[in-house]
Amino acid sequence: MNTDLSANTGGTDPKNAITFSNVTVHYDQLPALENISFSIPEGSFWGIIGPNGSGKSTLVKTALGLLTPSRGTVRTLGREPAALGSLRASIGYVPQYADLDFSFPLQVIDVVAMGLYGEIGLFHRVTRAHRKRAEEALRRVNMEEFADRQISALSGGQRQRVLIARALVIDPVLLILDEPTAALDPGSAEGLYGWINDLHDRNDMTLILVTHDVGVVSQYVDSIACLNRTLVAHGRPKDVLSGESLEQMYGCGAVLFGHGDVPHMVVKHGGDR
Repeated sequence: MNTDLSANTGGTDPKNAITFSNVTVHYDQLPALENISFSIPEGSFWGIIGPNGSGKSTLVKTALGLLTPSRGTVRTLGREPAALGSLRASIGYVPQYADLDFSFPLQVIDVVAMGLYGEIGLFHRVTRAHRKRAEEALRRVNMEEFADRQISALSGGQRQRVLIARALVIDPVLLILDEPTAALDPGSAEGLYGWINDLHDRNDMTLILVTHDVGVVSQYVDSIACLNRTLVAHGRPKDVLSGESLEQMYGCGAVLFGHGDVPHMVVKHGGDR
């Protein structure tokens, strides 16, 4: 099932932040994504979900121009990713595995200022104006009081907020978070998801959240793209998260059920991937 369950209603189509058209991506000779077509409208909050190895990070890296499709076309902010040029400075990206040694003696404010290195340049000093922008980014993630703290002294959730501040310091129009809760316990993860939703509500940007936490993220996002190498379905969570879609992603026996405030997914024995 490659179902288009778009939440758009009537009128002209919105301008899209990202468009995939019949995109296939290979690693060596093996397909990581096959025939992917969908669009993410500007200003929306999307979740990219699927099991481990389903191609979620591959899709993001292709949108950013870090990988080149074998077939098909990609448009990010209206351009081919390889031709983004100055528009690349409008994209904030927090990868799944932080390119940072948290044991290194760095203050939080210095970590956030790293997001400005594209305009500062290597071996140039951070100016007062740059520091002011880093402080403002910390305020946006409610971490300004930790500016002079060592990054090694923070909790996992606090570090993730700092990394998001590093992406926000350029004031992006597109923010991509790849598995931001990967190193967090379930309670901290649910708290961070709620905070990310508030971040989107407070800022005029397109936000893409890559995750495998189907039940939690379904509470917050406008739309979901379900991947398992192919695009299983995409659209509003209430339309997409059917038994058929979940089984195509996670195997037979996958069920999403409500219990308390947060829905959870259960995979029966023999249905794991």
